[in-house]
Amino acid sequence: METKLKVRLLQYTPEPEKLIASAAKLCYSSSNIEDIMDGLTEEKVDNFLNMLVDIGHESPIEHVSFTFGIEGVSRSLLAQITRHRIASFSVKSQRYVREGQFEYIVPVEIEAIPEAKEKFIQAMEQDQQNYNALADILMKKHYETFISEGKTEKQARLMAEKKAIEDARYVLPNACETKMVVTMNARSLLNFFHHRCCERAQWEIRELAVQMLKLVREAAPTLFKHAGPKCLAGSCPEGKMSCGKMKEKRELFENL
Repeated sequence: METKLKVRLLQYTPEPEKLIASAAKLCYSSSNIEDIMDGLTEEKVDNFLNMLVDIGHESPIEHVSFTFGIEGVSRSLLAQITRHRIASFSVKSQRYVREGQFEYIVPVEIEAIPEAKEKFIQAMEQDQQNYNALADILMKKHYETFISEGKTEKQARLMAEKKAIEDARYVLPNACETKMVVTMNARSLLNFFHHRCCERAQWEIRELAVQMLKLVREAAPTLFKHAGPKCLAGSCPEGKMSCGKMKEKRELFENL
């Protein structure tokens, strides 16, 4: 069953920009902890954040974090996003959750070609059939084993299913939909946006990154006003691999 991307900002550090400004204030003044938040007007907070960006002092930005709820993404995307190691992930488990009718992500290029989409859906349906058949065969075998070991019928059934789907999941495709909760501090998020908002990033994670950026810009507009691919702040770092669309990309992220 085809599914679509959904992203929600579940929670974030209260007054994130003010907290970052207070950390920066401690670095550059004789303020005490007791009064570190005092006098931080909106203007002063804005000045502190702009100063941090200008001088490249990013460590105070790490004091705030953002937690996202994400669904309608593929296991292929999961393999990419977990490469961003300064983050915390909680992911739907295929060991403990049986994929009775798994949802899947259809790549946009396949979606655009009826013949390709038909083949793709056939492959998904066949994967589901193979998964179900393997799970049933393995469950029967494990159930009989657990019964012979003295387990009750209920215990044997529960244990057998878990053990069966643990191995049956190996036939599930990268397109299989998953859900996750992801937490990143703001500095890691800025790095994430540098890499994944880039036109050369894979389409699915690029779409996710743009949606995440829209959400955090609402929560911390000054902090993330220049966030996006690296070409927003200068020349494209991709060299000969550049997409050649710097002007369009800058306009897109300025008006996001």
